[in-house]
Amino acid sequence: MNVPLWLWLVTIIGLTAVICFDFYLISRNPRDPSLKECTVWIGCYVGLAILFGLGILVFEGAQFGGEFFAGWITEYSLSVDNLFVFVIIMSSFAVPRQYRQKVLSIGIVLALLMRGLFIMVGYEAITRFDWLFYVFGAFLVYTAWKLMTHSDDEEEFKENAMLRVAKRFLPATDSYDGARVTTKVDGRRMVTPMLIVMVAIGTTDLLFALDSIPAIFGLTKEPYLVFTANAFALMGLRQLFFLIGGLLDKLVYLSYGLSVVLGFIGVKLVMEALHHDGVSWAPEIPIMVSLGVIVGTLAITTIASLLKVRHDRTREVAPTPEEHPAEVD
Repeated sequence: MNVPLWLWLVTIIGLTAVICFDFYLISRNPRDPSLKECTVWIGCYVGLAILFGLGILVFEGAQFGGEFFAGWITEYSLSVDNLFVFVIIMSSFAVPRQYRQKVLSIGIVLALLMRGLFIMVGYEAITRFDWLFYVFGAFLVYTAWKLMTHSDDEEEFKENAMLRVAKRFLPATDSYDGARVTTKVDGRRMVTPMLIVMVAIGTTDLLFALDSIPAIFGLTKEPYLVFTANAFALMGLRQLFFLIGGLLDKLVYLSYGLSVVLGFIGVKLVMEALHHDGVSWAPEIPIMVSLGVIVGTLAITTIASLLKVRHDRTREVAPTPEEHPAEVD
């Protein structure tokens, strides 16, 4: 793709305007959003992403349009998995419910900025060092195996290095002061736990990018598509947190579906790297095949999860023989 500078600027300004308007609404009325409000916002963000993808499809062709949709769906699915950790972070820091929207919004903005830098570094690296595709592919296969063998008992929040540094060098209070990130205690300026939890959300998402950025580079090598797919996936994450926060436990097979997707992309990266290095038996997998595998896997995972939850619920409410003993004539 030949993306002119003005299109980059228009895209960044447009995304910034949407995020700023979203943040303005939160600041004006901090609260837990309703189910209807979250549904409307997510519908708007998904609609914008689809319109953007259709624009790529019309002006750049099916190849790049397919790459955007494959990348966006993959990033969005990985973001849903990230919500598990976001829920744990919110609980660990005891964030007041009315301020959770603000924490998520600022944390997501930080994550988007850091991902932008990560994308630039990653693009420069893969254009200079072709062998990195083998590294990315092997890393994604390893990540897929870790997800497949992951235990629910291991699901807990662990502080990363950046968060430990922030807590060590930033004097912080033990309690919140409304939605403020700084406050004065005995004339001394200190940060509140609000800032610390924002750093936790932002930096934790950056760690997730170690999986998602190589995954999307396995679907497209276009930095414009990589950035916009990540941006659209993150923009609706706040509303998604409140919409499916209570439904996350129902997606019992999500990690298995994501492991299949990441494993497939990892193998795809290695196969295509071998193909470009002249290995005759290594195939070059078309983007439409990748899109079909991703969508199909996630659809099967979601349906299987909901069926299992429904089956387990039916077994729980079913009467036992002890509750209804057989009648004796």
